[in-house]
Amino acid sequence: MSPTAASSTNHHHSASDAHSIPLLGRSVEELTAWVQEQGQPAYRGKQLHNWLYQHGARSLAEITVFPQQWRHTMADFPVGRSEIAYRSQARDGTVKYLLRLADGMTVETVGIPTAKRLTVCVSSQVGCPMACDFCATGKGGFDRNLMVSEIVDQVLTVQEDFQRRVSHIVFMGMGEPLLNVTNLLGAVRCINEDVGIGQRCITVSTVGIRDRIRQLAQFRGQFTLAVSLHAGNQRLRERLIPTARNYPLPDLIAECREYVQITGRRLTFEYILLAGVNDNLENAAQLAQMLRGFQSHVNLIPYNPIKEADYQRPDAERIQAFADALEQRHIAVSVRYSRGLEADAACGQLRAAAK
Repeated sequence: MSPTAASSTNHHHSASDAHSIPLLGRSVEELTAWVQEQGQPAYRGKQLHNWLYQHGARSLAEITVFPQQWRHTMADFPVGRSEIAYRSQARDGTVKYLLRLADGMTVETVGIPTAKRLTVCVSSQVGCPMACDFCATGKGGFDRNLMVSEIVDQVLTVQEDFQRRVSHIVFMGMGEPLLNVTNLLGAVRCINEDVGIGQRCITVSTVGIRDRIRQLAQFRGQFTLAVSLHAGNQRLRERLIPTARNYPLPDLIAECREYVQITGRRLTFEYILLAGVNDNLENAAQLAQMLRGFQSHVNLIPYNPIKEADYQRPDAERIQAFADALEQRHIAVSVRYSRGLEADAACGQLRAAAK
């Protein structure tokens, strides 16, 4: 898919319902065309772009550089901003937001600050159809895909709340991004070109959907692709990710290799360590065997507990032994401890229910 094909706004809409597509997610060219359709001069497109992406305008009524009469007329036109329904903060400064969308549905997003970075963990769907056994989001079922505007809004919301610029984006919130690939790529374009975050600071995480990784490769983006494996053999992977039976590991890995060939970019593989399930040395050997000769990096994530599943996190020694076993087999590896644990804002803990 070319970047231009991916940037078509929000969904495939017919002209008749174009009036209801929110403004957020549109490029400066699209906004310029829109203001001209409303009988306004072209230069207002740049002003609108600036107010949406730099000032975070929530309605056209706020845009003081526009004529008062027109602002009044257009006050109800959807900009595409959500409301914060609930906000919880962990001791480490991580903040989880429950955002209420225009149709009343809710979605979670997380702001993760460090001294040098502010990362937003964005959701791509309301709920998730992948039903991973260890993940709170997957337990809640699936409602719908998010529009481009609803994805971009999450970034602006966190930026506004923290009063500092967002530097990094990870598509690791609710949902499977590659089941919403058109809007995902539209959002990546917008976050990059309009919000101004470099594509190399964006990571897209997937459990793998047949042919979609190939589709991402054609987009030739500069973002990092992270593929969630969680197992080195098909039987164990199906136990953890029921939908994996539709896409056997050998096929997934072959598509990943193709992605590296086409893009020349290193792939990240995510592997959640579950005590006594996928964390022994044989599991490590299987994983290493599968990833041999691959331009890749393995991210080990010690499990984050949720109420709905009784998995445990392995102890530090076992985590280290697994990492060492990969390193001895020349697999690049790092251990990522999640932040935001006690606010239920860590990997696999997101669920869209108000407290």
